[in-house]
Amino acid sequence: MKPSLKPLDQQVMVITGASSGIGLATAVAAARQGAQLVLAARSKATLDRIVAGLGGQAIAVEADVGDRAQVERIAQAAIERFGRIDTWVNDAGVAIYGRLDEVSDADNRRLFDTNFWGVVYGSLCALPHLRANGGALINLGSEVSEAVVPLQGMYAASKHAVKGFTDALRTELDADQAAVSVTLIQPTAVDTPYPEHAGNYLSSEPKLPTPMIEPEKVASAILDAATDATDAVRVGAMSKLNTTMAKILPALGETMAKMQLGRQQRDEPPHEREGTLYRAGESGRIHGRGDQNAADRKEARDSNLRTA
Repeated sequence: MKPSLKPLDQQVMVITGASSGIGLATAVAAARQGAQLVLAARSKATLDRIVAGLGGQAIAVEADVGDRAQVERIAQAAIERFGRIDTWVNDAGVAIYGRLDEVSDADNRRLFDTNFWGVVYGSLCALPHLRANGGALINLGSEVSEAVVPLQGMYAASKHAVKGFTDALRTELDADQAAVSVTLIQPTAVDTPYPEHAGNYLSSEPKLPTPMIEPEKVASAILDAATDATDAVRVGAMSKLNTTMAKILPALGETMAKMQLGRQQRDEPPHEREGTLYRAGESGRIHGRGDQNAADRKEARDSNLRTA
C-alpha cells in the first residue's frame, strides 16, 4: 500500500546531520514550510544557534549517530517534545579522501559507523514510531551508491551498503503492508563543506569534481519525498547519468571514474587531516567554498545559515 503522507506544515520531522550542508538546507526549507523539527548532530553549539534562528518549532539534540543509544535519545526527545514522528531523515555522514590501501582501519570503521550504522540505527529507531501512525523514512545515499569514485572508495562502499539496507527494508515493509514510505535520495556532487570536513590522506587540499548542484536542490527532493511516497530519487543530471552507466555500461563507467583521480585536489596544501571524523564540526555552513562552479547557483547566495 502507498502510504498517505501529511503536508509539511502538519509534520514532525527528525533530521540527522542537521548542522551543515544538505541537512541544514533541509532544516531551513522545512521550517519555512511550517514543519516542527528535531535537529540532531554532534555540533551542539551550532545546533543551538540554528534552533534559535528557527524559533520555537525546532529543538536540538546532540548525538553521534554511530551510537545506537544516542540515536534512541533523538527519537525519545521527539516524542517528549512533539508527541510523534512523521518523517525521519538520515543525513549524517563523513568522508575520507585517500587510496584504499593507505587509509587506516580505524578511520574506515569510523566512516562506516556514521555513514552506514548511523542510517541503520536511525531507521530502526524511527520505525516503531512511523509504523504507529504512518510516515516517511528518508535515507541519504549518493550516485556512488551505484557508481564509484576513486580516492573516496570507502565512502562509496558505505553508500552502496546504505542502498542495500534501504532497498531490503523497503521490501520487508511492503510485504507487511506497513504505511511507511522508504526513500533513497541519490545526489550527484553537491556544493557543501563536505571536502573541508573530510579526513584527508592526500598531499593537497581535497575538493569535489565539477559539475556540482546546490544543496537546496537536494533539500527540495527530500521534502518532496516527505510528502509524496517514492522509492528512490536521483538528484542532478550527473547522478542519473552515472547510475545508469554503472548499470548498463559498467566498463565505460569505470573508465570515466578513473578520470576523477586528478580532479579532486586543489592546488594548495592540506588544511586539515582528520576533518570531522572524530570531532564535531562547528562551521554551520550550508554551502562549500563557492568557487567550484556549482550548477543552479543562486545570485548573491549566502554561505551561512539564513532563515529570513
